[in-house]
Amino acid sequence: MLVYSHPDCARHEVPDGHPERSDRMGAVMAGLEHAGLLAQVETRQASRASNEELAGVHATDLIQILTTTSPTDDLVAIDADTCMGPTSLSAAIHAAGAVLDGVRAVLDGTHRRAFCAVRPPGHHAEADAAMGFCLFNSVAVGAHAALEQLERVAILDFDVHHGNGTVDIFKNRPEVLVCSSFQHPFYPFRYADIHRPNIVNTPLPAGTASDAFRQAIERDWLPALDAHRPQLILVSAGFDAHAHDPLAQLQLQTDDFRWITELIVDQAERFADGAVVSTLEGGYDLDALAASAAAHVGALAA
Repeated sequence: MLVYSHPDCARHEVPDGHPERSDRMGAVMAGLEHAGLLAQVETRQASRASNEELAGVHATDLIQILTTTSPTDDLVAIDADTCMGPTSLSAAIHAAGAVLDGVRAVLDGTHRRAFCAVRPPGHHAEADAAMGFCLFNSVAVGAHAALEQLERVAILDFDVHHGNGTVDIFKNRPEVLVCSSFQHPFYPFRYADIHRPNIVNTPLPAGTASDAFRQAIERDWLPALDAHRPQLILVSAGFDAHAHDPLAQLQLQTDDFRWITELIVDQAERFADGAVVSTLEGGYDLDALAASAAAHVGALAA
């Protein structure tokens, strides 16, 4: 199994007190180290995504705006939650590049699974808008690239926030199944009520705990995967549905992330020769993030 990252992902700057801080990268890697997983996986430095690859899912105006907005010092606000420092654009380009690298490695048959330990996250970035800590939608960039070789892919998103950007990008592309579980009503308040055969929204009320979460995933996702039969599964792996996370009110435990990853791997074995590429999204309590990411990667590597 492969783990991709890049030094600029830790250097991406945010204001003091912002939850999407660089310490998250250290927590993820420390969690993998503590679990003995770094000795079991191959770590690689992510490549850069090209503007052409980003433009497969994003408007060229957005790419140009972020490129010209990128500061040489200090921070620039993109919206109330999202900012760029001098290294942020490179971090986002390498985050998308990590998913592209993982997709290519899996599709060429050299590895079956990959995890991208990257930031900023991506699943809120819409076709023409950066938002919600996200600049480019890394998982969408990877899915679009995979469709150069495949007919059907699935994106499974268990972040506590709805993957509005991924839904926006693929809502009219039936070759991409997007399943997203999320606290509702909750940020980002966009696309949660959209109805498409290839869009499966699983809203969960605040306070939802393990049993109800697992039942909802099995109820909604498994029939959709059976019908779609994806040839590759991509994962938006957000760990902010953990009970200890400060940004939301779902009550999942670390073992729930192991469970859902094992479910995803089982579905990948059924339809996609085991092929899974996962990328980090949310998760803002450092201890919960470290343990949950280790549970996720451990299940991917098993």
